[in-house]
Amino acid sequence: MFDWKKFSEQQQEQLPPDKGELEARVVEMLRTIYDPELPVNIYDLGLVYALEVQPAGKVNIRMTLTAPNCPVAQTFPQSVQEALACVPGVSEVQVELVWDPPWSRERMTEAAKLELGML
Repeated sequence: MFDWKKFSEQQQEQLPPDKGELEARVVEMLRTIYDPELPVNIYDLGLVYALEVQPAGKVNIRMTLTAPNCPVAQTFPQSVQEALACVPGVSEVQVELVWDPPWSRERMTEAAKLELGML
């Protein structure tokens, strides 16, 4: 299990990040969060539809799940929000769960497809 608190403490020792660096840190954190049904992180799985990082540290994410009837649909966005709040330089996180367009395998990265044996 990834230790978000330790990661946060290590990152806080550095200077405040610029927008590009902050976005890279957010993506890095998203790659530590795994779909509850598939052994692939939510970023490479293509569940993150939009990521907006503002210089002041506000992060907006539009994401989906692999299926609307996913058993964690009610709690997973909060888990993502809590993880991203640990990223140094992030001051606020808003996660919006959307179902349109529906998720499909075409959204997956090559690495995710390889990991799932789809290549």
